[in-house]
Amino acid sequence: MKAMVLKEISPMEKEPLKMIDLPDPVPEPKEILVKISTCGVCHTELDEIEGRLPPKLPIVLGHQIVGRVGKLGSGATKFNIEDRVGIAWINSACGKCHFCREGNENLCLEFQGTGCHANGGYAQYIAISEDFAYLIPERFSDAEATPLLCAGAIGYRDLILSGIKKGQTLGLFGFGASAHIVIQIARYWGCEVFVFTRGEEHRNLAKKLGASWAGGPEDQPPKKLHCAIDFTPVGETVPHALRVLEKGGRLVLAVIRKRNPIPPLDYAQLLWDEKEIKSVANITRKDAQEFLPLAAEIPITPEVQEFKLEEANQALILLKQGKIQGAGVLRMPD
Repeated sequence: MKAMVLKEISPMEKEPLKMIDLPDPVPEPKEILVKISTCGVCHTELDEIEGRLPPKLPIVLGHQIVGRVGKLGSGATKFNIEDRVGIAWINSACGKCHFCREGNENLCLEFQGTGCHANGGYAQYIAISEDFAYLIPERFSDAEATPLLCAGAIGYRDLILSGIKKGQTLGLFGFGASAHIVIQIARYWGCEVFVFTRGEEHRNLAKKLGASWAGGPEDQPPKKLHCAIDFTPVGETVPHALRVLEKGGRLVLAVIRKRNPIPPLDYAQLLWDEKEIKSVANITRKDAQEFLPLAAEIPITPEVQEFKLEEANQALILLKQGKIQGAGVLRMPD
């Protein structure tokens, strides 16, 4: 099979992903072999490539995967051949520790990430445990479904953890793949949404998708935020988000790694009045299982920009530069 492989940590601008031929994976017992149609590109891949989240090398990146079941391993019974399935960031967890038993498998010490600890979707095929794959709702094309598996599912988790309620005001800092899906969920739930982003095109998309206000990262919104989610890769967003947060509000940090540190926070000015900062670590299977039907019910309208598999480096450079509208998606060769 054709695959784009990362062999060493490198600045993204050096285009470190190389197209090579790998043996087709063979499904183990209880696994399925998936012929991949599309795979999303994500800021997590930038973190892996540039060393902020060191992967197991060499690695096939990618964790927003849509394809068809091509083969069943022995004992695999949950899917049929040709079923269309999705694969997300969570590749496996132990299933036995107290985190897993309490539904927090995202915190499992043996958590494995697709495209980080196990080969992912920048390739024509992948083998995965049938317990970590999900049926894709019919209303979405393969490309549209792709960002739902990370940008959408983690965005859904961000919203749940923010504690946002109907009628409250939500602030979104950054407006990329995840935020453009989150705004659609929040509006469906009856929330008012303010968007903070640098690009005029991103602000226009935010207003098109229901934002009642869109401004720059440091602009003053019309009123304080009950909850906020920070999707940006930079640390300086955090103090500004806290500055415009209402008393008792919660700021959720939706990125795994920041490119630069969060500045020192003045407790009295920024954190007092029972404000909170909460991080988000990975997703659980429950997040994907709950979100995919909700996405079809709303329905979510993902904005996607397609690239060929061999254009993965270029797509990731554009992502790093903030030049992708919505979500970037790689299309696999037949």
